[in-house]
Amino acid sequence: MNWMQQIDGYCERVSPDYWAEPINAVTNAAFLLAAFIMWRQMRGQKAPLARLLIVLLAIIGVGSYLFHTHAQIWAAIVDVTPILLFVLVYIFAINRDVWGMNFWTASGVTLLFFPFAAATIPVFQLVPGLGGSSAYAPIPLLILIYAVLLRRRVPDVAQGLAIGAAILIVSITFRAIDEPLCAQVPAGTHFMWHILNATMLGWMIEVYRRALLFSPAASARHKSHS
Repeated sequence: MNWMQQIDGYCERVSPDYWAEPINAVTNAAFLLAAFIMWRQMRGQKAPLARLLIVLLAIIGVGSYLFHTHAQIWAAIVDVTPILLFVLVYIFAINRDVWGMNFWTASGVTLLFFPFAAATIPVFQLVPGLGGSSAYAPIPLLILIYAVLLRRRVPDVAQGLAIGAAILIVSITFRAIDEPLCAQVPAGTHFMWHILNATMLGWMIEVYRRALLFSPAASARHKSHS
């Protein structure tokens, strides 16, 4: 594999230059801002996984910045890896601290994300206009599934998850229409994917933070370790 191979997948990029995607690059600051806000929000609250999610949120911003400046294979891997890690850590956190699963059960259920994605991505690839964004489509679907399953157990958490899924659906839409609308919007729409994703990921951390404060399973777990 040629790790230095150039990738031209966005409307704004019209050359291999470092600053060929200035808007897409700069809007990654939204991830850093969201991470900063959530780090301050966590003051005084013991929640290691929430803090790990915040760190991953900041790394997502850095990885995406590197991809939209270098636009090479290695940068694409640096871009998507922290996103996957965020998804896995978040699923585990909800499994353990909201559902009340033990470590091994929570881990096993978390790993089911991979067959879930493998089964649903081909279905989303059939959706006209979704294109490469189909790889992200299983995530809001999974969030909505969790929201439905948790609606009676912890309705506030379920509502928060549903809001996060809705934001992500809008975000994926902006990502999907970037190339099709390139002639009408020369700067593209991918930058909205960054802004909305930063908002959504920060919100999802806030949902988890609140769950730690009010979820019976999380409260019982933290009391047992105090």
